[in-house]
Amino acid sequence: MTNLVGHLLLFGTSVCVLLALPIFIGRLVRPKLPTPEKDSIYECGEPAIGSSYIQFDLRFYVVALLFIVFDVEVAFFFPWAAIYGSATQLADSRLTDEARLQLSARLQDLNPATMDAGNIVSAEAAQSLAITGFLDLLVFFAVLMVGFAYVWKRGDLDWIRAVTQKSRQAADQTVVPASRTTSVATPV
Repeated sequence: MTNLVGHLLLFGTSVCVLLALPIFIGRLVRPKLPTPEKDSIYECGEPAIGSSYIQFDLRFYVVALLFIVFDVEVAFFFPWAAIYGSATQLADSRLTDEARLQLSARLQDLNPATMDAGNIVSAEAAQSLAITGFLDLLVFFAVLMVGFAYVWKRGDLDWIRAVTQKSRQAADQTVVPASRTTSVATPV
């Protein structure tokens, strides 16, 4: 037990030292040349104007989060292609035995030198795996598109939604009904 505590203490101390060392060296080495421009507040390339306690439009964050969600989900296509791509290659009945052995080893993450005949994937099994993988991808993509359609229908992707609604309301308020207009007769 004391051996474990000693290892944890050594590990914790090493982590603290290795994290603090670059900060300390940077403080000693870097030049200290403060200027008003360097000391000013910087936020995402925009100059700081006014109070920080203002109501901010949250649509920016919604669109950014939606982009991240859909971008990450689309990134799942790459592992799918890596795994099921070799399954579609294995489905080709014209493959040589050596190529089938190599692709089967890669699909099963095995060493080709230690594989036996029982581990080689047949063309029929590979065809079944490729169809299953393609159907899985279609279901995943359909769910992704339903979510995208829902977000689009809700209007979360419209940047100028509030501006157009305000301009419509303002236009409705400035239109004067015809019954209220008066005409002034000019004498002849």
